[in-house]
Amino acid sequence: MGINYVDICIGLNWGDEAKGKIISNLAKSNNKYDFVCRFNGGNNAGHTIYINNIKYKTHLIPTGVFHNIISIIGPDCVVNKESFINEITYLKNNGFNTDLVKISPRAHIIKNIHIEEDIKNYKSNGSTSRGIAPCYRDKYARIGTQVKDDDFFKDYLWDENLYGNILCEGAQGFWLDINMGNYPHVTSSVTLPYNACSLGFPTHLIRHIYGATKIYDTRVGVDPDFPENLLENDELLSIINEGKEYGTTTGKMRKVNWLNLNKLIDSINISGTNYVIISKIDVLENVKLYKLLFNETIVEFTSMENMKSYINDVLLNKCNFIKKIIYSNNPEIMDNF
Repeated sequence: MGINYVDICIGLNWGDEAKGKIISNLAKSNNKYDFVCRFNGGNNAGHTIYINNIKYKTHLIPTGVFHNIISIIGPDCVVNKESFINEITYLKNNGFNTDLVKISPRAHIIKNIHIEEDIKNYKSNGSTSRGIAPCYRDKYARIGTQVKDDDFFKDYLWDENLYGNILCEGAQGFWLDINMGNYPHVTSSVTLPYNACSLGFPTHLIRHIYGATKIYDTRVGVDPDFPENLLENDELLSIINEGKEYGTTTGKMRKVNWLNLNKLIDSINISGTNYVIISKIDVLENVKLYKLLFNETIVEFTSMENMKSYINDVLLNKCNFIKKIIYSNNPEIMDNF
């Protein structure tokens, strides 16, 4: 049996855009996916999802495991053995079937030496200190260790066979991409949807690209585009508190700024996103702040409805691929896509 189609979900910003909730919502609907596949990064990212109003978190294992779907960690991912064991144990203890979890034999292993080097050399640049950058460096220097070369992973090895309907989940976000982001303040992997093809399918099979964004921008880590003085703005601090803007993996407070519509237009167009999901609408409604950035100017609105109308007009005018723009509250995702 061959592949029917591939859907991909990516973040359109700097990560933390509620991708996990979107992927979970897609995965649970009508049993329409045979695989959920992660295609980049390692345990430097995280998904928070809700199943029957219970919150679960993963950092590497794809969200399909929560919906009884085969969950693949792809060849361009990097795997920390200890973190993987902890996640498998966590899932087992919560009653999920971890036999569904498979790892590409071509994925690379994060070693303790990578973590030690990361802490020593990269932490000041905003690294999560998980050994990600040194591991990717060794991969491209052709001196890394692949999962297939470690007996520990033999029971989890994926046979590299895909069929039916595929859902691919990205980690981090568009503007953290090693090529597209504000280098060197970026992640060490390719976060754009075309990297999902590293799992072993042609671009022709991609059906939908779901792009996740919030109604405001957030950023963890060092980036001159998100200066420290943002944390001194009372309005933005109120959004941090209302939105509980703390990283799933690091626990660090995220810097918040108004939604940059120009950046969003670029990430939608370059990624080919055709379904845009804008979440955390209720956060701005609760603090009664309706602002965004467009053409380097703060635009302010009197209501969320006016703000939505403005966003729709701009995006539909500037982004030819869009089929639908969906607005969502927090933490639940709307069930209409």
